[in-house]
Amino acid sequence: MSDIKQSEGDFMSPARNTDRASVFFDDGQAGQPLTASPDRDTAEISELSKKGYQLIKENNIAEAMDCFLKILAVDENNNYALVGMGDAARKKGAFRDATAFYQRCLAFHQGNNYALFGLADCYKAMNQFHKAIEIWEQYLLHDDRNITVLTRVADAYRKMRDFKNSKVLYLRVLEMEGTNPYAIIGLGHLHYDFKEYREALFYWEKMLELNSDNVDIRVLTSIGNCHRKLKTFEEGLQFFELALRKEPDNFYALFGLADCYRGMNHQERSLGFWNRILEQDPRNKVILTRAGDAYRNLGQFDKALEYYERALNIEFDTYAVLGMAVIAKIREKFEEATVSLKRLIQQEPKNYRLFIELADCYLKNGDKYRAIETLEEFQRLGIRNNYVAEMLDRI
Repeated sequence: MSDIKQSEGDFMSPARNTDRASVFFDDGQAGQPLTASPDRDTAEISELSKKGYQLIKENNIAEAMDCFLKILAVDENNNYALVGMGDAARKKGAFRDATAFYQRCLAFHQGNNYALFGLADCYKAMNQFHKAIEIWEQYLLHDDRNITVLTRVADAYRKMRDFKNSKVLYLRVLEMEGTNPYAIIGLGHLHYDFKEYREALFYWEKMLELNSDNVDIRVLTSIGNCHRKLKTFEEGLQFFELALRKEPDNFYALFGLADCYRGMNHQERSLGFWNRILEQDPRNKVILTRAGDAYRNLGQFDKALEYYERALNIEFDTYAVLGMAVIAKIREKFEEATVSLKRLIQQEPKNYRLFIELADCYLKNGDKYRAIETLEEFQRLGIRNNYVAEMLDRI
């Protein structure tokens, strides 16, 4: 939130502040209030309005607001100033304040397109997608080929996880404009969110074709992530490497490379990238745990335990405790490993990997009966899992 955010009472009711009139000067002559001349008022308001919107474009929000407040001091329901205040507040993340200005504008200037668009965008930013869609659909009743509105509604449906309506609207945009980047990117995100990684890859690769000379780093990491999810790790590597050339410290590129090498069982290379992330973010418990796993897989158990403990010092992490239990099992500290795994199962009773590790712990300790009992306990939850079934068959 911006540090220039005003208190709600002052910020929401500029026209009621009697001191505001004294700051509205004619031709910049300090101390001389605007005279009551309609022509002069109109000219002054027009200039202040233009200046305010230009200042918003330049991200000079405080001065932009000052311009609009000067207008509202003499014309409390001026639509340009009310929308301007809404736009300024929205740009600095004060969405509730912005919403009030847009609503106030619409109360006096019903159907003002800029106020409606701003209000819908505020609702979207506040995750009130139903309200945003209601406003945008008013436009579509009169203009169902408005690409800007169609993509906004499709985005909102995507955020609501309404796959069908979102896809229909994105595809309608592509029928009208086959290379529309917002629709292509939206479809990429939509399919990825619903774990349809091959379909997502199709749209991200389309974006790559359209912008091959100056591709956005996010397109590269998105293609890499699709390959990562599809376990086509070698293909994913090249896209994360391209992203890293563009931005050497990019978290998503570093994570993607580390995870691809992890998937390929190249633990040392994976570890190099985990540690590069930790140089930037030493308290990232997920990365600490991943690095701990890499050290464990390399047989460097003391180093792995150090990383797991660092992760747990930040916050409880299931996989850090699991990693420590696996090391205890490898070191034949079966009781210690069993106690840890049972506690984890109490906290996450549907995590199949915990049952497999506990069953393996019993097996290595020569207790075949308890190993079978553990796996059957998981199956009684009604969850079908191939790894659990295969282990039972082997036993």
